[in-house]
Amino acid sequence: MAKKKEVTVEEKLRALFDLQLIDSRVDEIKNVRGELPLEVEDLEDEVAGLNTRLEKLHGDLDQIDENIKSKKNIIEEAKSLIKKYTEQQKNVRNNREYNALSKEVEFQELEMQLAEKHIKEFKVSIEQKKAVISQTKERVDERESHLKHKKAELNDILEETKREEEFLLGKSEEFEKLIEARLLAAYKRIRNNVRNGLAVVKIERGASGGSYFTIPPQVQVEIASRKKIITDE
Repeated sequence: MAKKKEVTVEEKLRALFDLQLIDSRVDEIKNVRGELPLEVEDLEDEVAGLNTRLEKLHGDLDQIDENIKSKKNIIEEAKSLIKKYTEQQKNVRNNREYNALSKEVEFQELEMQLAEKHIKEFKVSIEQKKAVISQTKERVDERESHLKHKKAELNDILEETKREEEFLLGKSEEFEKLIEARLLAAYKRIRNNVRNGLAVVKIERGASGGSYFTIPPQVQVEIASRKKIITDE
């Protein structure tokens, strides 16, 4: 039976380093997308919110139109009653009846004045809301144009990087199978705990290329010999 070849520390280090290179490239691809997915989502929410506002404003206009119609009906009804009371005044039998009808006429005139005042206020409100609608439509057009641009930008990036990312993720899985479970778990733990995702790094100017902690000369010699895996967690 053939004896299973023992994997050297240097081979373990090479496998870890290659895995780090692959995973770092995947990180770069994700960083290229950056905040674009979130930007697209935020823009979509903003456009939806603006359209909801437009719907409400148009609903307000419809309600104001109904209110104006109602006030116009009140005016027409008041005119009809004034005409009626004026005609009745011609046939009264005493001053008390005449004065009573005069008060009814005055009341209807006040009703007309109040309705006309409300109509003027409603018309002012209509102009104000139309101005807001115009501004909101401009904002919607501008945001939708920006959204279209951002979506196209995101789709271009996804199209450019999709194949490479899928290939690299497959390679990452292949290299993970070459690394013993204990080392792989430590690698993933370190990657998840650092912002730059670097778990396997070079020595740069006497310090770790990931954490930048100074490494003692003796430890540097041990690392250079590639006979021992050193962690600086």
